[in-house]
Amino acid sequence: KIIGFIEPLEDDAEEPFEFMNECVGTNVPSEFIPSVEKGCRDAIAKGDLVGFPVEGLRVVLQDGAAHAVDSSDQAFRAAALYAVKQAIQQASPKVLEPLMALEVSAPTEFQGDIMGSINQRRGMITNSSTDGAQSVIHADVPLAQLFGYSTDIRSQTQGKGEFTMEYKAHTGVMPDVQADLVKQFQAARAAESAAK
Repeated sequence: KIIGFIEPLEDDAEEPFEFMNECVGTNVPSEFIPSVEKGCRDAIAKGDLVGFPVEGLRVVLQDGAAHAVDSSDQAFRAAALYAVKQAIQQASPKVLEPLMALEVSAPTEFQGDIMGSINQRRGMITNSSTDGAQSVIHADVPLAQLFGYSTDIRSQTQGKGEFTMEYKAHTGVMPDVQADLVKQFQAARAAESAAK
């Protein structure tokens, strides 16, 4: 038996997962603590929402209980696996996607079309400036929405626009997108199970 909690990591955490042992005493014998951590890592290796690893999570082990006969490395590892999976489900997890910092430079006459295109791609315009005949637009746009953008920007600006993008952060997808992704993953998982 193990007792503890999960919580989100700080945004600037260096690792995507952290395990903390706050057990006092020998309710969970020290030789089983590594097994508890392994079980936690097993639980986050493949998330239940869409099958990708769970990130940004701290697991804190506070207490537990051991049995003189039935306790084993495997038993504590399994207990940690199921406990963390259950806690993650109760924590309303979100599917994350990469968010890119986009910078578009084009003649000012095309500024409205470019901004409209960014909005259609679920982008958030963060800044725009005009320097004479040239406009520069800064926006945060999900990476999945930027496939084919180079063709679009050329056609919108008669070949005069250019853009750069770089990774900014991971952010939660929209609820409707998450529902679709979960549905697709569950259908693929069901088809895989049926094939076995």
